[in-house]
Amino acid sequence: MTSCENSSETLNYHFVEVSKMVDIGSKTDRSVKDYALTHYACYLIAQNGNPSKEEIAFAQSYFAVQTRKQELI
Repeated sequence: MTSCENSSETLNYHFVEVSKMVDIGSKTDRSVKDYALTHYACYLIAQNGNPSKEEIAFAQSYFAVQTRKQELI
C-alpha cells in the first residue's frame, strides 16, 4: 500500500476494503476484513512479497512471463 501511495496512485481504487463472513465453528460466522485488489495491486504485492512462499513465487513468475510477452510485442 505504501508503494501505491508513493507512486501517486489512488490507494482506495487499487486496495478496496471489503468484509467477508468466515465460519468459526458452532454454526457461527464472523465478519473479517479483506481486500479486493486490482491487477496493479496484485503486482505490487507479488514484487514485494517473500518468494519462499509458494503463492508469491507463482505470482512473481506470472508477472515476469507477462512482462516478457509484452516486451516481445
